[in-house]
Amino acid sequence: MRKFGLIGHPLTHSFSKKYFEEKFEKEGIEGCSYELFDIPNAFDLEEILSEDPEIEGINVTIPHKEDVIALMDDLEEACEEIGAVNCIHIQDGIRTGYNTDYIGFKNSLSPWLGGIKPKALILGTGGASKAIKQALIDLDIDFLNVSRSEDEDQITYGDLASDPEIMKTHHLIINTTPLGTFPNEEGIPAIPLDQFSAAHFVYDLVYNPPVTTLMKACLDKGGKAKNGLEMLMLQAEASWEIWNS
Repeated sequence: MRKFGLIGHPLTHSFSKKYFEEKFEKEGIEGCSYELFDIPNAFDLEEILSEDPEIEGINVTIPHKEDVIALMDDLEEACEEIGAVNCIHIQDGIRTGYNTDYIGFKNSLSPWLGGIKPKALILGTGGASKAIKQALIDLDIDFLNVSRSEDEDQITYGDLASDPEIMKTHHLIINTTPLGTFPNEEGIPAIPLDQFSAAHFVYDLVYNPPVTTLMKACLDKGGKAKNGLEMLMLQAEASWEIWNS
């Protein structure tokens, strides 16, 4: 039996197990299993792998994408630059970290934007935001990081409220936070929703529910919105390729 899985906390929102189980059945892939490991601490991965050394691949989701780096024996070069791991390949006891979030986001963003490159606001500064940042750099899209706390490399949500020019000149809003994820669907980043316009695009990495509160706020003003399901599917397929390389 080939074994794979996902670590994160919480995992009530995750579609990964269903996605891979359907993939195995649809493509006639036999002798494979995919399990969810809801762990509050990234270092609990050590116990999981100790108890089941047959595991070949692990996906990593919020909030462990940065902390899990300390448990790797090696990192893919691009993953080193990003500073976050969301895919682990285990071969002959060697753990190698990759970042397929980058692949999934980059390959889903460009077609959706239709060739334009609006300035972006990245909401959140966690592990997922690092892959998004690198993808925007490689796509030559200017961006600002937005967080609850002030720092020299980021602005705050308060800055968005006090300076309407920021939203007027940054039309691509990317939510990398878990706010709005099932079962807490009413959650939303603290951005001024009244400043949305028909020129705005919201790319919400949340995919459950399919239309988040943030997405709806943009759609109600005539803008466009996209959830993270396509990104999930693309990064999952990239993970499968890595595990079978």
